[in-house]
Amino acid sequence: MEQQCLGCSLAQSKLPVHKIYENDYISCFLDHDPYNEGHVLILPKAHIVEFDTMDEDTTKAVMDATKLISRAVKLAYQPDGITVCQNGGTFNELTHYHMHVVPRYEGDDFADFYNDVPLENDELKQKLPETAKVLSKVVEDITYNIR
Repeated sequence: MEQQCLGCSLAQSKLPVHKIYENDYISCFLDHDPYNEGHVLILPKAHIVEFDTMDEDTTKAVMDATKLISRAVKLAYQPDGITVCQNGGTFNELTHYHMHVVPRYEGDDFADFYNDVPLENDELKQKLPETAKVLSKVVEDITYNIR
């Protein structure tokens, strides 16, 4: 199952991603189709499809990473807010658990996030390598200061 799972391939860096942070349990990288700059996905490295089947260590790692990435996004991009969400069941297009951390700004029509209408985000897609460098550095600074 894991060898055919797109989420496993992404989380385990078998496919190219713009990684921001990882540990033994999770991998955090930029969404390839970002809603806003700094839109990050958090995936367990183990094949897990639904949140309610996740073991305690992985759940803690996902929640800790969500907190860390949210803080980094706030520092790097000063959004008006952050939306944290995940889609389960038939709405999970990766068939692998993943959490979205999405910076939001006044005036964003977040319905676009859930619609199948393509986002007008070519400029953001071209900036993914630069965005990854910025967020990786902020995450590193945060984790260094925590120690």
